[in-house]
Amino acid sequence: MSTVRLIDVAKVIRSKNAGPLHVTLDLMFPDKAGFDTASASKSLEAAAIAKLYGVPVEKVTVIPYAPALALKIVIDRPVVAGSPGDRDVYGAQQHRPLLDIVL
Repeated sequence: MSTVRLIDVAKVIRSKNAGPLHVTLDLMFPDKAGFDTASASKSLEAAAIAKLYGVPVEKVTVIPYAPALALKIVIDRPVVAGSPGDRDVYGAQQHRPLLDIVL
């Protein structure tokens, strides 16, 4: 069982608005070893992210992009950005749950 934390191997962990219907979580790594560890981790699979964010698994897409040593996670927003009930129109505060992930 691994004890490597995402925050210790990722160079960038951020979230941002991806239009009115989606938020993206971007994970970028300084080396192939960190990228490979994260890409292979069950903690970053769609089902685990869905559970972490309290959304159905079909609302989560995980896209590894090896040439950039990056993972992009796309989550459908529960409400349209900027509409009543939206808590973060810019999507800039949505990466916090990722900081506690152990790979």
